[in-house]
Order: sequence, then C-alpha cells, then structure tokens
Amino acid sequence: MNTETITNKNGQKLENFSIEDIGDDHLFTSLDTPMKPNAFDMSDEEKKNRISILFTEIMDVLGLDLTDDSLKGTPNRVAKMYIEEIFSGLDPKNKPKVALFDNKYQYNQMLVEKNITFYSNCEHHFVPIIGKAHIAYKSSGKVIGLSKLNRIVQYYAKRPQVQERLTNQIANELKTVLETDDVAVIIDAKHLCVSSRGVKDDTSATVTTYYGGEFNTSAKIAELQNYLNN
Repeated sequence: MNTETITNKNGQKLENFSIEDIGDDHLFTSLDTPMKPNAFDMSDEEKKNRISILFTEIMDVLGLDLTDDSLKGTPNRVAKMYIEEIFSGLDPKNKPKVALFDNKYQYNQMLVEKNITFYSNCEHHFVPIIGKAHIAYKSSGKVIGLSKLNRIVQYYAKRPQVQERLTNQIANELKTVLETDDVAVIIDAKHLCVSSRGVKDDTSATVTTYYGGEFNTSAKIAELQNYLNN
C-alpha cells in the first residue's frame, strides 16, 4: 500500500500513513472541523438541491431503480436530512444562543449533567457514532440553563466528527461560555464504522475525556466518577 506524508493545518506531519490508514486508525489533523473558506456561499436550499442531484447519481451507480415509489423520493429526503438534521452543526447560524445568569444560590460545588444522548457521524466513513456525554463544571459566579448543556453537545455532534475532536470542541465551548477553566467532559460512544465494517467488533466502546482547571486532579476525577457511577 502506498504511503505519504500528510500535514495538518498546524504544520504537524503524519508520516508513512496512507489515506486508508487515516480513516481506519481514526486519526485526525485538526481540533477545528475542516471547512472550506466558502462553505456557506450557497444557501441551504441550493445545497439541498445539489446534494439531491449527487445522491441520485450514487443510487444510480449502485444500480437502484429510481422510478420505484419507495426510492424516488430518497435523494430529496437525504439532502434534507443532511442539511437540516444530522449535519446542521456545521452551520454557525445553528449554534445555540447561551445566556449567563448570576449564581444566586451560591452553589459552589461541581454541577454534573450526565447521560446526554447524542448521535454523530464518523468523518472517515459517514456512518453513525452513538453515545453519551457527561458534563461537569464549577461556577465562576455565573450559570447557564441545564438544557443549554445538551444543546451545546448536540451542536458539535451534528457534523462529521472524530470523538477526540468532539470532546475538545464541547469542552472549549463550555470554557468560553461559562468563563471558567473548571470544566470536565467525558464521552462514551459506539462507532458503527468499527462495529458494522472493518474489524466488525460489536462489543467495544470508546471513552474520551477532558479535565480542565480544578477537575484536572485525581481527587476531583474520583469525585466526578463517583457521581457518574451512582
């Protein structure tokens, strides 16, 4: 298999990896989702129209009969799903608006929101990643509504992803919004690119973590794990 040196946006080199290796080994080259500068020049309707045309071609190449009543609407359905649902997190206009509130209860311990269900897609094979996110933070004097934690997770999940990047994107957004480094993010997910293709391991799961500020101590990590396990 031919290999090449692949350089990411930060100038770091991944030597002797093939394009196939990058996908199967789940390597990633940027903490930012790789986007073209002109990614939003087209309107959503234009994108849906273009995706529908292209997906029609894919179905045709696969040999599917697009005159069949069950299939003829599929290209439009897929296009709508891509833009309005499973990849809606690519568009900054869909980023959740978050308002900070004074911590009037003077609650100064960790707040944990666990078992946030999310559905994402592997950027290497465009098949689902299904998992749970657990979030914790300690107030810097401000708090946000609990549902906003869920919405932040969903926003970053709804794009082609790598789990390590997803974990860091959620953590960085929380640090910015909450104006504190005292943030923790744990993601436990199942990758269908592992269970339904390749090694076809249906039992494994992947866990990634981010511990910032006060959470980056053995005592706080143990305390957080205790909350998550009970």
